Amino acid sequence: MIKQGDTLPSVKLMAATADGPREIGTEEIFKGKKAVLFAVPGAFTPTCSAHHLPGFVAHIADFQAKGIDTIVCMSVNDVFVMSAWAKSQNVGPEIVMLADGSAVFTKALGLELDLVARGLGVRSQRFALVADDMVVRYLAVEKPGDFDVSRAEAVLATL
Repeated sequence: MIKQGDTLPSVKLMAATADGPREIGTEEIFKGKKAVLFAVPGAFTPTCSAHHLPGFVAHIADFQAKGIDTIVCMSVNDVFVMSAWAKSQNVGPEIVMLADGSAVFTKALGLELDLVARGLGVRSQRFALVADDMVVRYLAVEKPGDFDVSRAEAVLATL
């Protein structure tokens, strides 16, 4: 599993944008920037939709005031699901909605969650990280079923 001090892996993903799906590399997202990445097990799932994503949306200005250039929400869903979820949650362009459809980035981070037995396939663990120029400065991974250390407020408290 990735840890503080490690460099984020170089991976191509899909971003849901106002102009439609766009391939984007991790370097474009994170290189030369201070960024927060939070990952959810699934778009439209209860905790993710009611608390996780809305918390980051509510605190965009607070993150920017702390020097964060980019906020990224990632899920192992396709880019069309991420786009629909962003619209349903009134997410603006300040948050990059990142689709890791085949869990390539999630697996490269070592943060995959096997939910095959529950009919959900391989997903991401719920986590948040802060990266500065591709280097992980903070990482918080939730215990299964928890929603505490990856909340927007918890991440803000570390900045």
